[in-house]
Amino acid sequence: MAGRASISTMLELLPPVALRVAATLRLSDHLAGGARSVPELARAAGADPDALGRLLRYLACLGVYRESGADRFEPTPAGRLLATRHPGGLRQWLDLDGAGGRMDLALAGLLHSVRTGEPGYPVVHRQPLWEELAGDPDRSASFDELMAAKSGRVARDLAARDWPGVTRLVDVGGGVGRTAIAIAAAQPGMRVVLLELPAVAERARRAVAEAGLAGRIEVRAGSFHRTVPAGGDAYLLFDILHNWDDRTAGAVLRRCLAAAGPAGRVLVVEELPAGPGDRAGRAMDLKMLVLFGGRQRSAAEFGRLAAAAGGRLAGVDRLPGGFSVLAVAPAAVRGGS
Repeated sequence: MAGRASISTMLELLPPVALRVAATLRLSDHLAGGARSVPELARAAGADPDALGRLLRYLACLGVYRESGADRFEPTPAGRLLATRHPGGLRQWLDLDGAGGRMDLALAGLLHSVRTGEPGYPVVHRQPLWEELAGDPDRSASFDELMAAKSGRVARDLAARDWPGVTRLVDVGGGVGRTAIAIAAAQPGMRVVLLELPAVAERARRAVAEAGLAGRIEVRAGSFHRTVPAGGDAYLLFDILHNWDDRTAGAVLRRCLAAAGPAGRVLVVEELPAGPGDRAGRAMDLKMLVLFGGRQRSAAEFGRLAAAAGGRLAGVDRLPGGFSVLAVAPAAVRGGS
């Protein structure tokens, strides 16, 4: 019976969906703003009062909210995690109107992905994720902010590491500039070139200017699928390659190695699987498959990818936050990373 109970818990789909609806409606924000009764919350959230009351009573059973009186609610500590201003940033990831929630909904395409080996996102949302973001500025901005928040936790670790011999860094697919800004601020002798798609590049320029680093960070508009700026001592691919299948990831890596030249390095920053029992890593691997047709790779798999791209894995350095820096050098170059 214990096994059946465990499976039953895993089968329940309503809790994660209900939590995402609460996050999307900003219920914890409205409660923090003083709304308490169901009619008040419904007006603030733009929801049907009867349906919202039923949702709140269910979430109270989950311990997210507490019914403090007839049709009156208040957040529990769990419910406060869904507030926009909470430092954990959970609400933004769950928001069904934003990129995070859309990616979660795409998991309904897992069956298609397992049957075909192809992304499930286009099956659920009718177009690939990258095309959807290119055609929807608001959703694209939501995606960029999520990625910036994620990179912020790793950017500090990257900025603090030693960068021997690197005076010119090319941040390939550097988003809105969070990582480039952190590294440039911590490494005053370094100049950074950030490559991004035009719409994102414009947001990155504004962020760089606000940080007072426009003189040391050059933002270029372009696609790493076509060309990569030459002349860098090191090329940074932070959280990029796991978005792509081996053929596409290998082409990006080959392009960076060619731009780096015989004395340069490509630094791949990714989360490496912790082993067969790494549930979070296995989950991320499936998510990459569904979203992009990508995959999480082990150090050995990165080594094979590097070899196929004309390089070699020259070193692996684990950062304090859990990500790893994999140094890839041209195959003909010998020596340390």
